[in-house]
Amino acid sequence: MYNILKNFLEPNQIAITGILAAFALTFAGLKFPFPFLPVDHGREFAVNGSLSKGKIRGAGFTFVLVFVACSLFFMPVDREYIIYCILILAVMLSGYLDDAAKTPWNEYKKGLIDLAIAAVTVCTFVNFNPDLLVIRLGSVVIDIPAPLYIVLGIILLWVSINVTNCSDGVDGLSASLGCVVISSFAIIFAIELRYYVIANFIFVSVLLAYLYFNSSPSSMLMGDAGSRALGFYIALITMKTGHPLAYIPLALIFILDGGLGLVKVSLKRFLKISIMTNIRTPLHDHARKNKGWSDTQVVTRYIIMQIICAVITCIIISA
Repeated sequence: MYNILKNFLEPNQIAITGILAAFALTFAGLKFPFPFLPVDHGREFAVNGSLSKGKIRGAGFTFVLVFVACSLFFMPVDREYIIYCILILAVMLSGYLDDAAKTPWNEYKKGLIDLAIAAVTVCTFVNFNPDLLVIRLGSVVIDIPAPLYIVLGIILLWVSINVTNCSDGVDGLSASLGCVVISSFAIIFAIELRYYVIANFIFVSVLLAYLYFNSSPSSMLMGDAGSRALGFYIALITMKTGHPLAYIPLALIFILDGGLGLVKVSLKRFLKISIMTNIRTPLHDHARKNKGWSDTQVVTRYIIMQIICAVITCIIISA
């Protein structure tokens, strides 16, 4: 379809049209939501978890579908990107099925699904990008053997999916942070990402449309369908930059907010080691319950901190 549009519009015009179309379609899809989207039952142990009860859950089903459709329609895609679109749909659908299940899936089932999707994704990446199997430390470029890169890539994808999922607990938080993170990658690594920059802004566009309904007090939630797909996409574009370590500063707030809880629970469950006993996780619950931050303060302060991380990263990489 992109080749047909080129007969009538310039590439920049096609990109802008795609971004605007993604926003409009997502907004319409959420304004008149699919009747099969589940509703939230509230989270027993989360701060203000009961306030989510009855809200539409799984809005990520809609905005991920729109993202995939618009990126395929308005971008010069190749076979590699088409495979990634299939995989992000798989991540989204696994999250949606968990959202819609009467009994939530256990962590091991979700973890194995994440592992399988991550493995297929990294193997695809290694096949299409043999020149990007590196780690850059300033001017130093370290070549990584394909088998080792596959292992590291799987870890990156699995971590990104799960820390983003764990951070989705405050109205407007995950989508706002996602906009900052994805935009930072697009700006800092515009040359390396090439047409993926367009995909980045299409993703930001669908998140902005979702934020219209998710800003506090929200009327709907992205659910696992959205948060897991968001984490998957962030990890994917990290690998496409050729700077995989950039994930740490450019997604630092996601890592700290959702990741510390994963570390805390894992150490307690598997090694019987208790850490951070006086700190609630995810950290946004600690900020609200123990520090008295409002939802708006959590979102605003987290965004500010992530923007600062992005600016510092930009300065370091540009030096």
